[in-house]
Amino acid sequence: MSRNFRKVLLSLATPLALTAALAIANPASADQAVRLQYRTSAPGASTAQAEPWLQLFNDGTTTIPLNQVKIRYYLTGTESYRFACSWAVISCSTVTGHFVPQSAGAQYLEIGFTAGQLAPGATTRDLQLRFYRADWQSFTQSDDPSYGAQTSYTDWDKIAVYVNGELAWGDPSGSGPDPDPDPTDPPGPGGVLFDDFTYTNSTDPRLAQRGWTVRGSSGGPGVPGATWSPSAITFPGGLLTLDSSTNGTASGTVHTELSTANRKFFEGTYGARVRFSDAPTSGPDGEHVVQTFFTITPLRFNLDPDYGELDFEYLPNGGWGEPSNILYTTSWETYQGEPWQAVNTHTEERASFAGWHDLVMQVANGRIKYYVDGRLFADHGGIYYPETPQWIMFNQWFIDLQAATGTRTYRQQVDWVYHAKNEVVSPAGVLSRINDLRAEGTAFRDTVPNP
Repeated sequence: MSRNFRKVLLSLATPLALTAALAIANPASADQAVRLQYRTSAPGASTAQAEPWLQLFNDGTTTIPLNQVKIRYYLTGTESYRFACSWAVISCSTVTGHFVPQSAGAQYLEIGFTAGQLAPGATTRDLQLRFYRADWQSFTQSDDPSYGAQTSYTDWDKIAVYVNGELAWGDPSGSGPDPDPDPTDPPGPGGVLFDDFTYTNSTDPRLAQRGWTVRGSSGGPGVPGATWSPSAITFPGGLLTLDSSTNGTASGTVHTELSTANRKFFEGTYGARVRFSDAPTSGPDGEHVVQTFFTITPLRFNLDPDYGELDFEYLPNGGWGEPSNILYTTSWETYQGEPWQAVNTHTEERASFAGWHDLVMQVANGRIKYYVDGRLFADHGGIYYPETPQWIMFNQWFIDLQAATGTRTYRQQVDWVYHAKNEVVSPAGVLSRINDLRAEGTAFRDTVPNP
């Protein structure tokens, strides 16, 4: 659900800065040799937040794609931790991290990259990383196998580096499978939601059984007096299909919406494969229609501080003062209806996005990162970071009514939806997981606990 936008956040990608490296140490091969240096900015034996700082060097003769690199920092204990990137020369937007349990009460933090290359003789320079317990309690880090108290960079083989699935540096600690050379980011303990939308129609009882609500109630957003019609939602070929239509009158306007019934989704990764359309399937073009994938918390009262909303919204014919097609990603702190006051930030791109797109949101560590087809589209944070659990929704609705005659119908489709609770998953990792689930024959899975 969107409204007039007041604020713009421009995302500037930090270029990859590379500098000369030193001699070869512990190479994986003569052509491809990596070396890791480590220091900490939190050297105490006990801490509220561990702060490993890393530098990765390419001492070989071939360029290394960073998305083939996995770095493992080994920990003792089974506590739940959160990962964050404080600052990186190559940009924190390209750095991922998640925790993988091992046997005998151990785990490791696996650090990966979504983009970038490391040329021969080059280094990533600073990767200023940190992690902390989910309950913010202090913990002992001096017994972690990868920990060191030094505050100046030094070669450090107690942290392992894998390149394309092969150990390239360091001494792995504990037990656990080698990383997949195709980075799949195995699911963490928070639970996942996956739905392939293999339903017969909008009255299929499995929709409700699996936690979906097909909207039939009146109200906003969109044209006042319009109908929200369950019968306009179908599932041909396993595709969630929203067909919204209008004949130019409020009573003849049909909106569509599918929503999760439980408001249980908060931090983690969200993904969906969505087909936007520029032209109607029938009737004259030109309506100000909104095609969406978003999460939302209800507004209990004007300027409710616990309200939240994270949007992908495509306007094929413009609207809200825009003359033509535009894609918005918008993060909301709150709003009030009368008089209108919006507290949000958004990033937009004025271009056609007709066709299928992989949309991913990462909500973690105070940042909301929006990806379109693997490309970082927007990075929001600050007051716009959500505070409470949300619903997942897809809807298609009309902002207003144009002067065209005849009924016109617009179509939005969704191939699948995915959520990994409390876990940052790269866009490539999301697609890999979807492929694995489909290969298993899984059409639906929901292990995200109810509130």
